[in-house]
Amino acid sequence: MTAAVESVIRLRMSEHDAHYGGRLVDGARMLALFGDIATELLIRLDGDEGLFVAYDCVEFRAPVYAGDYIEARGRITHVGNTSRKMEFTASKVIESNIHPDVPSAARVLDPPVVVTYATGTCVVPKDRQRRTASGTVDGGARG
Repeated sequence: MTAAVESVIRLRMSEHDAHYGGRLVDGARMLALFGDIATELLIRLDGDEGLFVAYDCVEFRAPVYAGDYIEARGRITHVGNTSRKMEFTASKVIESNIHPDVPSAARVLDPPVVVTYATGTCVVPKDRQRRTASGTVDGGARG
């Protein structure tokens, strides 16, 4: 069974995200975005945050700098009994600091540049899944 569930996050990398010289952002920041996307996907599908158990593949394809705008996307590619396989991409949609004499200069990238690609697996234990027979998530009681 494959689910048509997708999540998108777009945000600007801040100076606090810069980890290395030259305002370079640590690749782990992209993985943190993927973790947030995975959590949303699991909530939408199962009504539970589940657990991210493994990355099968991680590729860092281009650098990210403070000031860049990143759009991270994820989708569920396969639904098993308790496992959910996912695919993620993070793309640079706006590149900042493109002119050394004009620190506010930026440009929209068309097409966007994929900076990180990954696949991974999450698990939602059976007793935590709240999907109904119609495939929707049961709201459950709030406490």
